[in-house]
Amino acid sequence: MRLIKAIRLAAVLFVFCSGCTPDTTTDDDLVGNWIKRSDFEGVGRSEAIAITQGDKAYVGLGYDGVNRLTDFWEYDGQNDFWRKRTSFPGTPRSSAIGFAANGKLYIGLGYDGINYLRDMWEYDPSADTWKQVSDFIGSGRYDAIAFGIGENGYICSGYDGNFLKDFYRYTPATDSWEQLVSPGGTKRSDAAVFVIDNKAYVCTGTNNGAMVNEMWMYDPATETWTEKRKMTSVSDEDYDDDYTSIVRGNAVAFSMNGLGYITTGTTGAYTSTCWEYNPGTDLWVEKTAFEGSAREGAIGFSINNRGYVATGRSSGLRLDDLREFVSEMEYDEND
Repeated sequence: MRLIKAIRLAAVLFVFCSGCTPDTTTDDDLVGNWIKRSDFEGVGRSEAIAITQGDKAYVGLGYDGVNRLTDFWEYDGQNDFWRKRTSFPGTPRSSAIGFAANGKLYIGLGYDGINYLRDMWEYDPSADTWKQVSDFIGSGRYDAIAFGIGENGYICSGYDGNFLKDFYRYTPATDSWEQLVSPGGTKRSDAAVFVIDNKAYVCTGTNNGAMVNEMWMYDPATETWTEKRKMTSVSDEDYDDDYTSIVRGNAVAFSMNGLGYITTGTTGAYTSTCWEYNPGTDLWVEKTAFEGSAREGAIGFSINNRGYVATGRSSGLRLDDLREFVSEMEYDEND
């Protein structure tokens, strides 16, 4: 009787699948190509900061495995060229935050090897000068996330000996801080954030050793948080059946062409998987994995809708390579 049932099932499956393509995804099926660009010209490092302003990106600080750093560099994506700028004048640190707002860059917080820091500094790209601004009003911390939208900057989450999810706005025009309503859900450190259409999407990260699967969207126009779909397979629908490798800690994020991207990081082991988020559908699609060494503590940024990943840590190595991601290009192992 069991043999007859097995034969009937095999026949049904053959009829159903004979005219269709198997719904399985392999590395060869994924779309996207990582192109090696000019290596970062500072020493290899992890836990650096990266900020985009106009058509340039600014990279600096971090940890080289021995020392915490203060050097600061400008990247010209059009010419694939690095230029050293005036070093950060504050305490050397890693795991700091940075954002662009009102035409300037703002850098602060982080860890100096002993202290959780809360000082903040303003960098003027046109003059290549620094000045100290008002200290952050929250607790000193590292592994927070930050973003700029319009004329303001925002800081959320991190670790100060406890996991956090408090949320603050900085107004450069008045050099003032204000605490705002926090996102709901889980506290987190080493999260990722990207901005699309003047809304910030906070995702991934860790809390007490567990990976966070929540994504929250912040709209500064209404000063509200909205939870989006979970980033793991938790529903009875099939859209999230393949959500097996999105969540992670210490990842990078960037946005381009109205879509968000996360890659690198750790799930207990280093991961290179890359996922693309569409805010219009609230869905994730897997893309070609990052082609450099698997790593955590890297930086990600975008310039004129071109996304980049650089630096980071792979075991005991601190890295200095830079790769650009072209999301709709077929994979080419030779570039």
